[in-house]
Amino acid sequence: MIRVLVLADSAVVRAGLQAMLHEDGSFDPVPGDFPLSQLFRTTSPKSSAEPDLVLAEITAKRLSSLPVAADGSVSLPLVLLIDDVTRSELVRAVRLGARAVLPRTAQSGEICAAIQAAAAGLTAFGPDQMDLLIPPANGVEPEREPTLETLTKREVEVLALMAQGLANKNIADRLNISEHTVKFHVSSILSKLAALSRTDAVTKGMRAGLLVI
Repeated sequence: MIRVLVLADSAVVRAGLQAMLHEDGSFDPVPGDFPLSQLFRTTSPKSSAEPDLVLAEITAKRLSSLPVAADGSVSLPLVLLIDDVTRSELVRAVRLGARAVLPRTAQSGEICAAIQAAAAGLTAFGPDQMDLLIPPANGVEPEREPTLETLTKREVEVLALMAQGLANKNIADRLNISEHTVKFHVSSILSKLAALSRTDAVTKGMRAGLLVI
């Protein structure tokens, strides 16, 4: 049974989500009466039992205020219910640890399926969120891609080692710098390339001519 920490600003919404998970029978809801931001300030949520993932309702404004760390922000996979999200906010959600992003109006079956997918290590998005990530067939993008910022010489070196599949510690050893500094460079690279992951950063770096592999 999947243990799900349920977070929402509204106690009514939180109770409704918990009831939905109870009714499904595949989940064990773990109540949480603290904001999602607390997960980014502590190593583990303050609950009586350690959950497998987090189901949270959040506004786009609150999402934008959450910090993004170089190596991810929380260890628990996130399933977010959010409306009117932009592409940049969706990218931020993924970098924060979101494995699934659905609108608040999502049906219980969709939410439960997204939780199952996230628990299995997969990623799930609603149709609107997929439209933001993948341009429609007519070539008209719902939101313009941000202009890629120029990487520094050191960031290009780090990106090249990322392309070789090296972990932060190995990159630090190769460049004779601290692992903390590598994390800082990786975070900057992801931000400047508007990348969802290290792999995405390498792909975009190749497309931009920053790497020759």
